[in-house]
Amino acid sequence: MRIKSGKTRRKSKKRLFREARGNFLGRRNLLRTVMETLLKAGVYAHAHRRLKKREFRSLWITRVKAACVARGLRYSQFIHGLKLANIALDRKALSELAIHNPEVFDEIVALVKKALPAPAAAA
Repeated sequence: MRIKSGKTRRKSKKRLFREARGNFLGRRNLLRTVMETLLKAGVYAHAHRRLKKREFRSLWITRVKAACVARGLRYSQFIHGLKLANIALDRKALSELAIHNPEVFDEIVALVKKALPAPAAAA
């Protein structure tokens, strides 16, 4: 007797079509196109999980930079001063402090300014 695995194949196809819901035209109706779409979607999802980390770090740096400039300090000086003052806060925490607790961020900036060496007198 010949077995065509109809029940199993139908279940597999239903899963694929369910995952492809919301796509346009054949990308949700045609099996071959659905499979290509889902494959590419997986590739994009994998790549963008990595990119998301970079983009958030960039956002935190931008926020901290803006907060530092408003307090008369460049971002690079601020990060250098953090290391000199042995303050081990990451950029995400600094960004949150700058937004939600500006008085605490002011205290950190004061510590950083104290830790930075005085600028050399112009000769």
